[in-house]
Amino acid sequence: MFKREMLHVYFIAGTSDVPDGDLERVLKEALEAGITMFQFREKGPKAKMGQEKQLLAERLFKLCKDYKVPFIVNDDVALAKAIDADGIHLGQGDEKIENIIDDFHGKIIGLSVGNFEEYDQSDLTHVDYIGVGPVYETSSKSNAKKPGGIELIRKMRLHDEDIPIVAIGGITSSNCEMIIASGADGISTISSITRSSDIKQVVTDYLQYYK
Repeated sequence: MFKREMLHVYFIAGTSDVPDGDLERVLKEALEAGITMFQFREKGPKAKMGQEKQLLAERLFKLCKDYKVPFIVNDDVALAKAIDADGIHLGQGDEKIENIIDDFHGKIIGLSVGNFEEYDQSDLTHVDYIGVGPVYETSSKSNAKKPGGIELIRKMRLHDEDIPIVAIGGITSSNCEMIIASGADGISTISSITRSSDIKQVVTDYLQYYK
């Protein structure tokens, strides 16, 4: 059952995002610190494939279950089905939601929306939340679009008052206050957690804006 609060501190990561490659350690620290959702996004040069990827996903999923935090799979529909993940997140160029919805009834479905053109061409009937951004410049995605700034979040919220929005792209605990004030239900982040020397402090800093 999806709730908006799950988007508050939405951690996204794969093996390549962690300097020493130990994603399990980083996720455990982030879960202990209080993240509210996790997305397994296994991309990049060190990305695991096939059985190795599935085994890692299963271990990460178990960690999330231990902390009662939803486990979302990025893009990989087959993997999400194989491990019965809590949900799937799709980009504009990924599988169409209408093609996979029969396998994801009762699951959390997220969709990336980078601008109003993408919003207008997206069927949001079965979508629980949209990932909007990039808000700021980001180094986590090599093909990231031009940043839309806080204005993108504000206008998207005015455009659709109801849909849950999670902001993405270059977000840190020091620049997220205005994003939340502009109408985002939460923030998603990769490097501010994976590259932090004090994950507990970073997550605590994010969570303070929802009290």
